[in-house]
Amino acid sequence: MHAAGLNYAEVLLRDGRLPGAPSLPFTPGYEAAGVITAVGSGVAHLRSGARVVAMLPNQGAFAELALAPASLITPIPDGLPFDKAVALLNQAPTALAALRIAARVQDGDAVFIPAASGGVGSFLVQLTRRFGARRVIAGASTEEKRALARRLGADIAIDYTRVDWPERVREVTEGRGADVVFERSGGDIFAQSLRALAPRGRLVVFGADSPLGTQVNGEQLMRMTYQNQALVGFSLPALPSDVQAAALREAFELVAKSELEVISQTFALGELADAHRAMEQRKTSGKVVILPDASPRREFPV
Repeated sequence: MHAAGLNYAEVLLRDGRLPGAPSLPFTPGYEAAGVITAVGSGVAHLRSGARVVAMLPNQGAFAELALAPASLITPIPDGLPFDKAVALLNQAPTALAALRIAARVQDGDAVFIPAASGGVGSFLVQLTRRFGARRVIAGASTEEKRALARRLGADIAIDYTRVDWPERVREVTEGRGADVVFERSGGDIFAQSLRALAPRGRLVVFGADSPLGTQVNGEQLMRMTYQNQALVGFSLPALPSDVQAAALREAFELVAKSELEVISQTFALGELADAHRAMEQRKTSGKVVILPDASPRREFPV
C-alpha cells in the first residue's frame, strides 16, 4: 500500500451511522493504490511489481497489505503518482458516469453541484460543461471553497449552508431552478434540493451523509409528479465492472491531457483521526488521501 482514499462513508462506518456497519474493531478503507506483491494462480493480466489502484469490497486499505479481486484492479499510467491515482479511482468515474447515465445533461442545462470543492464535486464542476451544460452552479460552505469552485469552472458559487440557497439557485436561473441537481447529503438538504429543481428536472442522489434522516413525503411526491421531475439514484459500484473501468481509463486520459485537475489533501496514516475530524468539520478540499508510509506531522491519541 502506498496511498488510500478516505470517504465520508468511513466516518459514518466508524461511529455506526451507516446501515450495515461492521462491529469494531475492523480495518476500513475501500480505495487502494500500491504495488502488487503477489497474484493468484488464475490471474494472467496482472503481475507482481505492477503499480495499480483497486477497489476493496471488504475494505482494508488502511494497512500495509490489502487483498483485492483481480477484476477490481487497474494499472496506474506511468508518471501518475499513487496519491493522484487513488484520488481519481472512485470520485472521477462517479462524476463521469453520473453525468452520462443518471443526470443525462443536455445542451443548455443549468446544473447545481453541492460540495463543489470535495472529491466528486471538484470533478463534477470540471466535467459538467463537457456534457453541454450552459451554466454550472457550485455550492460550497466557505468563501475559500467557493473560490476554488470558480477556478475549476463554476459560473456561480453559492453558500449552500444557508437555508435559502434554493432561492439563490432560482434567482441565478431566472426563476426556473436547476435542470439537474446533484445531492449527497440527505436530511434537510434533500428537501432543499427538491425546491431548487426546475420543471422536468432530474435530482441525482449519489450518496447520503444522513441516510436515516431522509424522507420523501406525499406533498413532495405530488409536486414532483405535476412538474414531471425525476428522482434518480446513482451508485458507481452497481454498474458493470467494464463500465467502471472505462470511466476510470477516461479519467486517466483526461488528466494526462491536462484536461482534468486532481484536487486532493493528504494525511499520514498516523493522522487518520485528524483526517476524520477535518472531514466532519468540513475543513477538507478535494479528495482526502491517506499515505501509509508517510511520517505523521504530530502525535495524538486515536
